[in-house]
Amino acid sequence: MAFDTKIAVLLRDDLEMWQRLNATAFLVSGVTAAYPQLVGEAYADADGTPYLAMLGQPVLVFEGDAATLTAAHERALRRDVTVGVFTADLFRTGNDDDNRAAVAAVAGADLDLVGLAVHAPRNAVDKIVKGARLHP
Repeated sequence: MAFDTKIAVLLRDDLEMWQRLNATAFLVSGVTAAYPQLVGEAYADADGTPYLAMLGQPVLVFEGDAATLTAAHERALRRDVTVGVFTADLFRTGNDDDNRAAVAAVAGADLDLVGLAVHAPRNAVDKIVKGARLHP
């Protein structure tokens, strides 16, 4: 199935594995919250056991250096694409209030980005993540 839109997560390439997984989970939750129409139907196995619904389209995960993340962030904002951000400070907080406060304390151009997520038309996402490579 071809989709008109794309979901992409871009992670800084110097993160430890647990940080990559943590940031990805939080960033994808932001896409899901912002675009609930992307969530498919709930799952069930042959026994009728219900399971949670998931996003109905793939999530592509990319990686790049700090400069790549900064450039992607700037390109997304220029295109009026809402961005999910995950900063290095969020690895040191323990709740949503502290997470928001950590981001609010820093000007956008000075955010220490370690991850970002976007959902937009396919061509816009391709331009936003230009220079990043698919996560291995």
